[in-house]
Amino acid sequence: MKLINYTLLYTSIALLFIIGVWAAIFYVNMLDEIYDSIDDGLDNSKLLIIQKAQSDTSLLYKNQFGESNYSICPVSEETAIATYDEYKDTLLYMKNEEDYEPVRLLTTIFSTAGNKFYELKIISSMVEEDDLVEDLFYSVLCLYMILIASVLFVNNIVLRKIWKPFYKLIDFLQLYRLGKSSSAIPMGNTSVKEFQLLNETVIELLERNLEAYNSQKQFIENASHELQTPLAISINKLELLTEQNDVPEEQLQTIGHVIQSLERLTRLNKSLLLLSKIENRQFAQEEMVSFNATIKRTIEDFLDIAEFKNVDLVYSEDGELVTYMNKDLAEIVVSNLIKNAIVHNVKGGIVEIAVHEKFFSVINTGSLKALSTEKLFSRFYKESSEKGTTGLGLSIVKAILDQYNGCISYTFSDKHIMSIRFD
Repeated sequence: MKLINYTLLYTSIALLFIIGVWAAIFYVNMLDEIYDSIDDGLDNSKLLIIQKAQSDTSLLYKNQFGESNYSICPVSEETAIATYDEYKDTLLYMKNEEDYEPVRLLTTIFSTAGNKFYELKIISSMVEEDDLVEDLFYSVLCLYMILIASVLFVNNIVLRKIWKPFYKLIDFLQLYRLGKSSSAIPMGNTSVKEFQLLNETVIELLERNLEAYNSQKQFIENASHELQTPLAISINKLELLTEQNDVPEEQLQTIGHVIQSLERLTRLNKSLLLLSKIENRQFAQEEMVSFNATIKRTIEDFLDIAEFKNVDLVYSEDGELVTYMNKDLAEIVVSNLIKNAIVHNVKGGIVEIAVHEKFFSVINTGSLKALSTEKLFSRFYKESSEKGTTGLGLSIVKAILDQYNGCISYTFSDKHIMSIRFD
């Protein structure tokens, strides 16, 4: 969820709560004012009716509301003494509505000159609470919608303009690549101190990362040159030494073991340097890569090795797997998986490579027990005692896939299954 929408969500909830509380308070106060106003009108009508009854005794016999809003009936002195002015809500049948409608009723006592007591009841129409609640609800709903529309306008016009430098920074960071992009942030015109501080902090962070990146890159380049050269020279000299005729057989075997160790060290050095380059994102050139074509080329390259190991390579496809990544790294992923499937196979075994639209899998025969899924992708982990491997192949594959939102999984069901999927 975007920041602006996130703000709108909580603002809407807060407004709904505030307006709800305000509506409840407003309703109670408005109802109280309505009652006060009606009661004041009833008191005024009481005084007028009593004054008129003192001069016109015919009113004293009006014991039905009829066409007027009051009724008078005689009561005993005891009842009169025990009765106080009472205001209450009641229902009265209205002919025009043909239904009972709410009214406000005032019951009071007055006496005439003959010391006779009468009960006076006066009614006054009042607002129906259900209609009042309904009207208030729609009014509050309309107010809420207007406020939300106002907040939306402010968010999309005013706040979007205020947050423009922030979104510029986000766009810059999404496209930024170490060693490929400038660390100069295209700052927008902003007087917001927090945005200025954020830009300055990001610039400092990028400069430190770029400095560390350049140092690591320089180290990797130096290590690649400084280590590979003496290793190659040592191997060449030992090979020349084996060509001499006066070297005893025992020494030749010893020299052969040393050459094997140096060759393994050379492969290990290359793998570690490759792993460092991958983790430092030094393979920046990317394009749309077809794994179908890459796998077919790799299978052709490994046909001789597979034939030597007496392993059959079987390829099938039911879709085109295409993803955006570095082409060289895609070839490394495929070659490492197929090479592992061949090297760790058995004589007369099989390697099946199946390509689908979203993933491809490499299935091979081999040992009759499952590999350790916890250690399988760890560096230098080797399940077999194969001397020609470094234990870094699957680590390199996982490091590459991590860079491109890919994942590798392993399952065992009579055969070893490696599946590579891209989101």
